Amino acid sequence: MDLILEIAKKAKENTKFISSAGTRIKNKILSGISKHLTGSAEEIIKENEKDMRASKEKGVSESLFDRLKLSRERIERKAESIDKIIKFEDPVGEVIFGYNLPNGLILKNIRVPLGVIGIIYEARPDVTIDASVLCIKAGNCIILRGSSHALNTNKKLVEVMGRGLEDNGFPKSIIQIVPSAGREDVTRLMQLRQYIDVLIPRGGKSLIESVVENSRIPVIETGIGNCHIYIDNVLNGISTDIITGIVVNAKTQRPSVCNAAEKLLIHKDVAEGILPPVLKKLEERNVKLFGCPESKKIHPSIELASEKDWYEEYLDYKMAVRVVGSIEEAVNHINKYGSHHTETIITSDYGNSIYFTNKIDSASIFVNASTRFTDGEEFGLGAEIGISTQKLHWRGPMGLRQLTTNKFIVLGQGQIRE
Repeated sequence: MDLILEIAKKAKENTKFISSAGTRIKNKILSGISKHLTGSAEEIIKENEKDMRASKEKGVSESLFDRLKLSRERIERKAESIDKIIKFEDPVGEVIFGYNLPNGLILKNIRVPLGVIGIIYEARPDVTIDASVLCIKAGNCIILRGSSHALNTNKKLVEVMGRGLEDNGFPKSIIQIVPSAGREDVTRLMQLRQYIDVLIPRGGKSLIESVVENSRIPVIETGIGNCHIYIDNVLNGISTDIITGIVVNAKTQRPSVCNAAEKLLIHKDVAEGILPPVLKKLEERNVKLFGCPESKKIHPSIELASEKDWYEEYLDYKMAVRVVGSIEEAVNHINKYGSHHTETIITSDYGNSIYFTNKIDSASIFVNASTRFTDGEEFGLGAEIGISTQKLHWRGPMGLRQLTTNKFIVLGQGQIRE
């Protein structure tokens, strides 16, 4: 039996149920999922503890361990985020544009579900919840393929969420999970273009590159976050405390996520005065520093960075520092080494802020704020399925509207083309 093919066929078949479901019933399903998650928290945590024990025995990193953990508090927060999604406007059926043509045809373009969405992701069981509820609200079926580190947790989450579907007369298999972590299964999944409409990989660079290179299904790239902060040489009214606060928050508030800052660039004119207090505060938070020779002269505890460091997404208590000679050099560095996710400039110069925001080729660019705000919730979009870093379809946080496509509906009265 070809298990992955059967999963994909079932998902395709189930699109007829969820794609045509009205907003009221979809919200009722989501409300049921929210209640089942909180009501089944002990079940979920028990399975999560199995995954955490196994991962600890394998010696996984602290950052991965943090991503894996599901406490009651985190489950309750996820339930609250579902309640927010319920309140969001349903994108399905929304008229994007419309008009009457000169020949009397009435044309409108509306949002419709994508269909079947496959999510391939690493040890983030919260993604299992976010992706599933967003896909349901947008009228899609979902196939989940998580990491081996979270397999027990993910299977239990899918089981619990399925109860919310069954309570409302819908097939629980609208949400499905690949029940193994075998590579052959994910390879098979990536070939089933006839049944799966889009794949969304969430995780590190190697995972995303593997999916892009091997999939026959269209892919939306998300998640790689080699994010930068550039400290400009014009800082009138911006104190060292403010600068330190932005950098420390962007790096250490939650270093295991894709919008955490990984690189710090600073203009040579202000480096000697600003770097020591900023880097000292980072080291007090256990951040290991790498950097260029100029930064090491200013702060000797820095280890010299390799060329590989400038490309790397650490997802850990690590940061690389570089002194640059101009804003142009900073922009060129970011566009060369960055992942087109999120960048910040700290400056009081309006012209420099405009130059930076215009010249950087990334999905989100901030002026005088932490990179950690690149997030669907923080942007007022609700929970997200990921941060898209590519240019087609969408860039930035992918919420409900980004999980739909469009179609034309044209009403006529016997018109023929001459």
